Amino acid sequence: MASRSWSRIGGESGVGRPSFVAEFGLWDDRQAAAAEQVELQLDDVDLVRVVFCDPHGLARSKTVPADVFRSVLRNGMDFSAGPFLFDTGHAVAVDFLADAGVGVGELLGAGDFVLVPDPRTFQVLPRDGARTAWVLGDEYLRDGTPHPLSARGVLRRVCAAYEREDLAPVIGLELEWYLTRLTGGGPVGNAGNGFGLQGAAPEVTAVNPGYQFNLDSAYDSVADIADPLAALLARLGLPLRSFEHESGPGQLETTFNPMLALDAADAMLLLRTQLKQECRRRGHHASFMTLPRLESFDPSGWHLHQSVSSTKTDVNLFAEGDGLQDAISAEGQAYIGGLLSRARELCLLSVPTVNGYRRLSPEFTLAPTSVDWRFEDRSAMVRVLSGGSSTHVENRIGEPCANPYLAIASQLHAGLEGLLSGVSADDVPRPPLPRTLNEAIEAFRASDSAERLLGPSLKECLVKLKESEAARFDAWCAAELPDGPAAEVTEWEHREYFGAF
Repeated sequence: MASRSWSRIGGESGVGRPSFVAEFGLWDDRQAAAAEQVELQLDDVDLVRVVFCDPHGLARSKTVPADVFRSVLRNGMDFSAGPFLFDTGHAVAVDFLADAGVGVGELLGAGDFVLVPDPRTFQVLPRDGARTAWVLGDEYLRDGTPHPLSARGVLRRVCAAYEREDLAPVIGLELEWYLTRLTGGGPVGNAGNGFGLQGAAPEVTAVNPGYQFNLDSAYDSVADIADPLAALLARLGLPLRSFEHESGPGQLETTFNPMLALDAADAMLLLRTQLKQECRRRGHHASFMTLPRLESFDPSGWHLHQSVSSTKTDVNLFAEGDGLQDAISAEGQAYIGGLLSRARELCLLSVPTVNGYRRLSPEFTLAPTSVDWRFEDRSAMVRVLSGGSSTHVENRIGEPCANPYLAIASQLHAGLEGLLSGVSADDVPRPPLPRTLNEAIEAFRASDSAERLLGPSLKECLVKLKESEAARFDAWCAAELPDGPAAEVTEWEHREYFGAF
């Protein structure tokens, strides 16, 4: 009886506030229409996972019954600020008790924010058991203003900047990752675990020897897992282009046809989350850590393909001539100029972990080590693929576990700066890439462009999160490696990233 009275007085606990979406006008016409279709599907759903992307690029969620989601859809849902406060090892990096220090008053006391589902992202997950749907949301403060720490909000703002110029950025995803087999009887990772003290990484074994690039038999050796994964992605509505075997043992590459920028970031979050979960169900482990601490493993990268189209003419701005070989337009060269000139200061958003900087080394010949661009050259940071209307650029700097909204937004932001300035790619300054996470943090901290992209609150929050991560790594190294930094991937890195990412 008490719970019914509480419901009448204050609404369902944790379910936003009545008519939050309508009160603050948070949906456009397409979202409102999509919401009507979602409501029609809820009779065929048991549970809904309400999801947002934290600053590290990890999906955070609450699962609610379908009848509760009917209220969540239009009222929003209360979420804790915790994911904005913890670093990658769940150490508290932002002081939420005395002074949050990032200019967001609602972080004090770790107060709730409101997550509003984006009905365009609603879909039923193709899996056995309870009929479960997934929906992404946008973060808002309780007064209805966009949350300044929202990564998805950053990309939405960048896309809006393109719209004001009658432009649309187009993104192609190309992602390398590792498939391994979980071994029986290993620890679940709780020993020694806690806030800032990651427990043991999952115990795994390699699924094949690797080092036979694109060998059909190498792919076939993992096809009993990989083929169902590919089918899963297709059933999720993702525009899958290819599944292929890369170099390392069980290293796979997954590519997609071009998408609009926000759709691509949403797809990346869904892809990584569902691949990890489905692999676990099948006794395997998927990891998007750049370089695991496993024998003979090769680093993985995230290559981001980019072009810009006119919304007035639907013409690719990067195309030059009649499909000339090794040709890109002046606009395309200006876009590249923006990528090059901001590569150092925005590197943190594409390579956000200690481990990611191990890949940016001369020993890995196809990983970028300098700020450069060339036609059809995989050793360059920016590779240009020319071919008339399909002309685009591929930035090869990213690591697979980067926050997709921040990584894509940083590329598009830098490219638009170059595009609007008309700068030539060969005339811009090219500061060297950072070689460590600490070096990347310092370049990012000094960047005015990063503040224009993110706003002061998110920029400062990311600095605090990454400083905490780097400081814990440095403290571990000082205690465990008295003779100096390790040339090989450390146990700390493997515990920190291999399971979570």
